[in-house]
Amino acid sequence: MSTNPSKARDRAYESFTERLLSREIKPGQFVSQRELTEITGMPLGAIRELIPRLEAEGLITTVPQRGMQVAHVDLTLIRNAYQFRLFLETQATALFVRAASDETIAQLRAAHEDIIRRAEAGESQTLIADAEATDRLLHETIVDHLGNEIISNAYRVNWIKIKLIRRNETSLYSELVIPVMRDHLAVIAALERRDEAAAVEAMSFHINQSRTRALDIEQ
Repeated sequence: MSTNPSKARDRAYESFTERLLSREIKPGQFVSQRELTEITGMPLGAIRELIPRLEAEGLITTVPQRGMQVAHVDLTLIRNAYQFRLFLETQATALFVRAASDETIAQLRAAHEDIIRRAEAGESQTLIADAEATDRLLHETIVDHLGNEIISNAYRVNWIKIKLIRRNETSLYSELVIPVMRDHLAVIAALERRDEAAAVEAMSFHINQSRTRALDIEQ
């Protein structure tokens, strides 16, 4: 039975991004196609099919006479990634205010309040991972509510770049858990009131706070 090329390419993409986020593949690293087959465990054909997608998404760049370079974290990446977030998520938030169900908003509040409760109780085991998942939950719920696959895919590519930035120096450390969750709760409170201006303002504040932390560390 022959392997479906698109499925092999998708598996290669998942393997590449997983290893990029785990730092097995490092930002700025030069790699060859054969090195990628060894790192990802995928066949050369799937890697060759994968490379145009990675180039289109800005996750690798072909450098003349040097080969392929993985995206590296610098001021340009930080500014571009966060500007994209700001443009996309403020508009998505404005639409989410009008369309989200009370049940969806209530579920978001419950998830965030649970993280704060656990953080205030001094819990450490799995807290950071669960807080990061809750962080992502809010943003993806708002973006995916648009029902636009192109936008959702673009958001997820940008999320990988944001994750690279955070992995570089600004992961959701324990001291940031409560402030970040409270930033989110300000957005959620505005959603509950169906206050579009306040929700957009709260989301803008949250994204700008994250960008400032990243820029302060990089500069």
